[in-house]
Amino acid sequence: MTALTLSTAAAPGLRADAIVIGVAKGVKGPIVAPGSEPVDQAYDGRLAGVLETLGATGAEGEVTKLPAPAGFKAPLVLAVGLGAEPEKDAAYDAEALRRAAGVAARALTGSKKAAFALPLTDAGDVGAVAEGVVLGAYSFDVYKQNGADAKAKNAKAPLAEAALLGGKPRDAAHKAALARATAVGEELNRARDLINMPPNDLDPAAFATLAQTAAKEHGIKVQVLDEKALAKGGYGGILGVGGGSAAAPRLVKLSYTSAKADKHLAFVGKGITYDSGGISLKPAGHNETMKCDMSGAAAVFAAVVAAARLGLEVNVTGWLALAENMPSGTATRPGDVLRMFSGKTVEVLNTDAEGRLVLADALWAASQEKPDAIVDVATLTGAMMLALGSRTFGVMANDDAFRTAVYEAAEEVGEPAWPMPLPEHLRKGMDSPTADIANMGERMGGGLVAGLFLREFVGEGITWAHLDIAGPAFNEGGPFGYTPKGGTGTAVRTLVRLAELTAAGELG
Repeated sequence: MTALTLSTAAAPGLRADAIVIGVAKGVKGPIVAPGSEPVDQAYDGRLAGVLETLGATGAEGEVTKLPAPAGFKAPLVLAVGLGAEPEKDAAYDAEALRRAAGVAARALTGSKKAAFALPLTDAGDVGAVAEGVVLGAYSFDVYKQNGADAKAKNAKAPLAEAALLGGKPRDAAHKAALARATAVGEELNRARDLINMPPNDLDPAAFATLAQTAAKEHGIKVQVLDEKALAKGGYGGILGVGGGSAAAPRLVKLSYTSAKADKHLAFVGKGITYDSGGISLKPAGHNETMKCDMSGAAAVFAAVVAAARLGLEVNVTGWLALAENMPSGTATRPGDVLRMFSGKTVEVLNTDAEGRLVLADALWAASQEKPDAIVDVATLTGAMMLALGSRTFGVMANDDAFRTAVYEAAEEVGEPAWPMPLPEHLRKGMDSPTADIANMGERMGGGLVAGLFLREFVGEGITWAHLDIAGPAFNEGGPFGYTPKGGTGTAVRTLVRLAELTAAGELG
């Protein structure tokens, strides 16, 4: 993990592998951003012109490398694009800083130390740059022959250390911002690790064991229900989904409590460690990334640990609904009826609509504690990807004000989201002649149908939101900003922000 420090040192005299500066896209060409004045002065005020000669425009994500000026102890200047120049007297957007820092950190893979001279106007900017560095420097190489050995031939370790120039080591707000960025960034990267792990190493039992280990380290209470406890408790949804696999399902409850808390949030995560579709087998070409179908549980797990590390004054309970969806002689069949933990019966029309079944049991379990609000997170429907694309998740809720609050929290931390409705007329499509409800409804609006199904299993009077992260949970394309290829850790920062807002009395 990249070590972060705050530094008041001048760029010319700092020993590092590179000095990172920001470049914005101006009307007449690239503009050197605040924080890079010492570098610009060393180029006699002509740095913008030099960068333009090298092809730089200041566009977001652009990287331009040039030799450091004479007298600098660092040999390299790395200019990273910040996007459009802000309006007069306006500060750079935190997300622009976060993305630029992530791009630079990834470009400096293999370096021991870099000094980041990006615009820092307040503690919020310190946190944004620090978070971008931690997330951008992420790599997942443990399964490669030389991946775990930084000294191995041709192996390149992530950027080892980043000094934030302009950060004040003795300023309480700056130190707090750095500490928060470190905790949230490290836990988000923990979620990425879990998502990227192959399913032969991360089945439900293995996930539960990892959760127990982390919980013990951070003072979080943990309870694990195995297949026997699930059967005794009547968790028909989780058992039905996991029944076709040799790897038995689990329900994990993580409880972080604060002595000063008077509010309680429950987070529920879909944890399908591998999704074949079950008897309703997925077609060829749709199986290869299905190890990521536990991204919701990974996000919930990471968010609870982050809340504990930050010492937030709110009680947070995480529920991880873990199962592997496989076809076999013991698998649930289309047409089967499951009796859920709530007592309701569900006719299973498609075994590939399994996430809503495990979530239904976990939502009802979370409801029994009567939290102030429940937020579930799930890679739930391909329909949501068709609606919002691969970088935006949908937000549904049983309360419009809460849906807005979740959406705004997501946008604040840099996780693109969009409010989605729960049209009542779609509920009728899930009527079943055999059971209380079917797990499928109308094809059109399938993401909204799934949300309506989940709403049926939220306790009466409890505020609830559903995050369908099917699009952004796993990046199959190239890296961008601070987002790597593979598992992204989407929703971790949104959940942490909701916990912070609740602790501050600003939510609910």
